Amino acid sequence: MNAFSFFLKSLGWIAAMLFCLAGGMLSYEVAARYLFVAPTIWAAELSQLCLIWGTLIAMPWLLSANRHIAVDVLTERLGPTLRRVCQIVSMAAIAAFSAVVAWKGYGIFFDSFERGRTTGSMLDLPTWVSELAVPVGFALLFLQALIELGKALLGKGSEAAGPGEGAAS
Repeated sequence: MNAFSFFLKSLGWIAAMLFCLAGGMLSYEVAARYLFVAPTIWAAELSQLCLIWGTLIAMPWLLSANRHIAVDVLTERLGPTLRRVCQIVSMAAIAAFSAVVAWKGYGIFFDSFERGRTTGSMLDLPTWVSELAVPVGFALLFLQALIELGKALLGKGSEAAGPGEGAAS
């Protein structure tokens, strides 16, 4: 589990770098377009890829670090047992949803891969490059949700941890 936790943290850092890279590419595009009247054919599409991949590979780390959006106005007022039940239900729901999205996303990716679909833009990248992020990201989120579900079932959930203190083990 420590190796998986390290892997997720690495993906989180890669996602952060992809977001910075997207910002840099878009800044370059704006400067090239408006200062030099020489727009690029690659900046918008590659920055979009960075944002898609960054968002989807960051999801499992966010779950492990207890940094997903949570509406805790009610759960803060619950006792430990009901809080644990909420954690179990929410992790089971995340796991089920992630499994379906990963499965359906793989079908979409594979269909695009087989057919050789492209973006149709000037860069004309294969569409599977961005579509692959969906099954990869959601499969990893599924695994992390199962880990969190196991921790909640064993009473080792992150309800005792403060914000951002939860971690995949």
